[in-house]
Amino acid sequence: MTSDAHNQTRRMVLKSAAAISTASLLPLAAQGKEVRESDAVMDISKDEKYWAEIAKDFDVTPDIINLENGYWGLMSRPVLDTYLDHTRMVNRENSYYARRGFKNDFKAATARVAQELGAKDGEIVLTRNATEALQGLIDGYDRLKPGEAVMYADLDYYSMIASMDVLAAKNGCDVVRLNIPEPVDYDGLIAFYRAALADNPKVRLLLLTHIGHRTGLQIPVKAVTKMARAAGVDVIVDAAHSYGQIDVKIDDIGADFIGFNLHKWIGAPIGVGAMYIRKERLDAIAPNPSAETDEKDNIVGRVHTGTTNFAAIITLPAAFDYHTLIGAQNKEMRLRYLRDVWVEAVADIKNLSVLTGNDPRLHGGITSFRFDSTTSVAGNKAIVERLLADHGIFTTHRNGVSKGACVRVTPSIYNSADDCLRLAEALHTLSKTL
Repeated sequence: MTSDAHNQTRRMVLKSAAAISTASLLPLAAQGKEVRESDAVMDISKDEKYWAEIAKDFDVTPDIINLENGYWGLMSRPVLDTYLDHTRMVNRENSYYARRGFKNDFKAATARVAQELGAKDGEIVLTRNATEALQGLIDGYDRLKPGEAVMYADLDYYSMIASMDVLAAKNGCDVVRLNIPEPVDYDGLIAFYRAALADNPKVRLLLLTHIGHRTGLQIPVKAVTKMARAAGVDVIVDAAHSYGQIDVKIDDIGADFIGFNLHKWIGAPIGVGAMYIRKERLDAIAPNPSAETDEKDNIVGRVHTGTTNFAAIITLPAAFDYHTLIGAQNKEMRLRYLRDVWVEAVADIKNLSVLTGNDPRLHGGITSFRFDSTTSVAGNKAIVERLLADHGIFTTHRNGVSKGACVRVTPSIYNSADDCLRLAEALHTLSKTL
């Protein structure tokens, strides 16, 4: 792809997104405020007209109310159009583009990710998803000695748990599995990890999931990472669900090793994630067995993807442009508000437990619930099916939580407060039968 064609496509996206943003930001303009990123501190989370304009830019199926946006995030229409244009270009130019044009575009996309995350040059490599990034970090971690231990919790992602188990077995290490208290408050969560580290002095590697895919619990990763570092424990952070759902950068996480998704809450095409390694800690992660000689001394050699989705990667700048136009803090506040709408509306249901506390430090938009009489996987699958069949609301069940399976609710910025109230009404109806 020529640089002129690439720039023309970028201008098209910015023009389209800016037009949408201008319309959607009228509530701010009406208040006599200059619209800019710093205005994110203004709470527009409850302004349904504002978000209805944003929602117009998402091609959402009318057949259901989709409250299962945790799998991956919809691309906005300007980003989707850019992705389709890039896909056509890659298909047309084929290996000519892959061998002669993609290298510079890949560098530009990587640099944009590093800029957005607050990373230094050489600390980011693009992956297909957070799973690939995290598996590279876990599998490559080479600081363990026989007799030491690794630690993770019940709310961590199952693939990462499996990788930690394999890593421990390979190195002759023990596994310390934690069950995070339920319910738990912010200070109690920090105290829980402080005690776990103190009680397990042989631990040398800790896995933390910033925002969990099971219940949506947000771990205070910076505080826990600081405690772990003081105890001589390295930390790998799974930020698959936090980046873009909340306004966060690498310094806010504080860890040396992080895996990110870019197709969940940033709104990039499916198939793009990122691995972060603090430059000073590169030698703690062994190169991928497929790394070539010139890759072993930089982060590129810590993952080997093979042929990738060229169009998805070069669409990253457009996804970040759109994300920035909405505002990271605006998005975070909106998602928290949508979560609070349905949670507050079900507070009077006696036989229902919301699994994430109301303290905003403990959650983003994701939150799960469980009916007290229904802790089995089969039972929660049945609830998901009843919500869909009887009320047209799509959710998903989650298992692996120590106190039982649950149902996860994940709104997106195209959802309305009314969508969440309809969920609450459905749960009131269900509660009478469980």
